[in-house]
Amino acid sequence: MDFNRRDSKRQTSLDRVVAAVLSRDAEFKHLFASAPVRREGQADYLLAVGDEPHDADHIFGQLRWGGQFVYVSSHGRQAAEAVKQFGERGFVFVRGPGCIREGIPLPFFGSKTHYFVARKVQLTLPREFSDRFTYQVQLIAPERPGAEWQVLKEVPHTDRVAARLRKRFPDVAEEIILKRSRKFTEKIFPLFLTREAAMLQILERDLPAKYAGKVPRLLDMETDGRGYVRRLKMNWLRNGGKTLSQLEFARQCAELLHVLHDTVGVIHLDLRLDNIVITERGVGFVDFGSSVRVGENLAENPLLETLYEELMRTSEIQRMLSHMTLSGNVTSPIIQNGYQKVDKSVDFFYLSLQLNDPLKNPDFRGLVDFNPTSREAIALKRMTDEVLRPKDIKNPRFRSAGDILNGIQRIADAQVASDAVEVQTAGV
Repeated sequence: MDFNRRDSKRQTSLDRVVAAVLSRDAEFKHLFASAPVRREGQADYLLAVGDEPHDADHIFGQLRWGGQFVYVSSHGRQAAEAVKQFGERGFVFVRGPGCIREGIPLPFFGSKTHYFVARKVQLTLPREFSDRFTYQVQLIAPERPGAEWQVLKEVPHTDRVAARLRKRFPDVAEEIILKRSRKFTEKIFPLFLTREAAMLQILERDLPAKYAGKVPRLLDMETDGRGYVRRLKMNWLRNGGKTLSQLEFARQCAELLHVLHDTVGVIHLDLRLDNIVITERGVGFVDFGSSVRVGENLAENPLLETLYEELMRTSEIQRMLSHMTLSGNVTSPIIQNGYQKVDKSVDFFYLSLQLNDPLKNPDFRGLVDFNPTSREAIALKRMTDEVLRPKDIKNPRFRSAGDILNGIQRIADAQVASDAVEVQTAGV
């Protein structure tokens, strides 16, 4: 086959669909047409023509959450098979399925170009489970054309919770599985979703305007007869934007945490990399369902007190804190004081660890420039060591997120000074 001819036909098919369907699409212009070369990591747009790879599960893994796949084919049956597959695997169609007719506009004359544009709206593939996500979370289309897509977070169905529990605890009796599933969907999940809605309202009220775009904004919620939230809608903090240096990523994380703790008075308690985003506005935090207000008296609600006691014993962060304390890798009395407690130190302990390997979150590939042997990586690792194991245990330098922010700024200042010396030396 003449590959130049094939490439020319491919480009013609794509150009035809782009001109007819996407030429006025602001999102396409911004995220693809202006920068069609794919960066490292997941993509915002992927395009395929005909026999080019278009397996839905493969495409799902290659796209960012909210990313779009454009498929074009001259064969109706091939296009129909792809439509069926994508409609069942975590995508929704935002353009098409449809076709563009070329040539004489009569039956049996001219040619058809079949197409569809599908958006990845689920966080995980249907019927798959992940330790990263427990609620049912998906993107939903705006109610009016041109508006932004929204995040819908809702209590999962009891059957899905039961299936998840069966996978995690295969030896547990079915009766117990069903009983726990009902408890999760009727009490625990609604309670934490209600708290998340309340926390988002506090953040919207108290967070300085400079940081308003760095946490989700509550748009709407639905409650049951008891007043518990079953579904809530938030604005979408979309991963994307310019690539940050590791040092800038660390600085923005520490600054936002400092503001949450010391200005707003909110402790996140689940600052895993999964709950950090990098948007065009910079670093943001999501998932405030486990958060508490500084000084909040959880004992006023016996169920809530019991749940947080359990959370402080079993969460990933608390397990790591326990392991690192027993192994001698954490000696800071400030951090040790947060063991199995609702405390600010839980946040800055875990954040300081996350800063040293940001690409453990695969969503950050192409968004954080990370080299473990770089000057900034080595300096941040040295600072983290001091956070965890202070030289002066009786008087640790790092007692808060604000102290970590100051430490990062000192690293940045030292690098600027070092670069200036190198420039001067090179000019001599």
